[in-house]
Amino acid sequence: MTSALDQLKQYTTVVADTGNFQQLGEFKPQDATTNPSLILKAVQNDSYKPLLEKTVKDHASKPMPQIIDQLLIAFGKEILKIVPGRVSTEVDARLSFDIKGSIAKGHELIKLYEDSGIDRKRILIKLASTWEGIRAMEVLQKDGIHCNMTLLFSTAQAAAAADAGAQLISPFVGRIYDWYKKSAGADWDAVKMGGANDPGVQSVRKIYAYYKKFGYKTEVMGASFRTISQITELAGCDLLTISPDLLKQLADSNDKVERKLSPEAVANDQVSKIAIDESSFRFLVNDDAMATEKLAEGIRAFAADAVKLEKLIEALK
Repeated sequence: MTSALDQLKQYTTVVADTGNFQQLGEFKPQDATTNPSLILKAVQNDSYKPLLEKTVKDHASKPMPQIIDQLLIAFGKEILKIVPGRVSTEVDARLSFDIKGSIAKGHELIKLYEDSGIDRKRILIKLASTWEGIRAMEVLQKDGIHCNMTLLFSTAQAAAAADAGAQLISPFVGRIYDWYKKSAGADWDAVKMGGANDPGVQSVRKIYAYYKKFGYKTEVMGASFRTISQITELAGCDLLTISPDLLKQLADSNDKVERKLSPEAVANDQVSKIAIDESSFRFLVNDDAMATEKLAEGIRAFAADAVKLEKLIEALK
């Protein structure tokens, strides 16, 4: 029988969400995504310590930000030996409110890839979906550098990213679910709020419908999944980036997967055009407690893991 993973691939481009590139071959994803937390987790694994140690040794005389960049590129290059498509490499979260710094970092990362013989078409530069991150993305996209807007929790962020020409966005399904579950506390009804009613699933469906209705070319890639149900409820989304654990569950399952998202399926969804400028963006995100809290929390967490990674490197110098 056809596995759930192979069925999903009929409708959606499957992406692996990991820094553990040794697992990629088993699931044959098209693309892969990384972030500071995933890279930190990988380099603490004995299998990847040699790559960390070699990178530090080869670039020990360089400033810490450049060593970090070299490590990100080292992982990206290994991943691109396995996946036929693209890898996403993330800009330091501490630049989330720094337009010029984010633009400079995006150019630096692309140059390192290109100096290694990697075509920039195979790279997505990840930036946080802050107003500043979106403005930096707009410049990078015009410079021919494709971007993936991450830490995205609201239609306002999605609308602003699409208006600015993002190649791809990554709405975070699981983190949205987490917020609503925690907010409801003892009143949370897992059955009622599961499946198509999952708030994270609904958020991605709304964004997908918005893009299809208004003709945006920006790709929608659901991310940050907690359950198989969240994934299968979004079958048909442009892309889905999935952790190795959930990829394995899909590969081991023969459950039927049906397409849930398509331009036709969302044609009658009620979505209204959002006029976005800086003040309306900031108000709309601020007015959404979930988006505000999860965006801030995500930036803090990624920044903290970047500091932890720096400390690991410093110990090796």
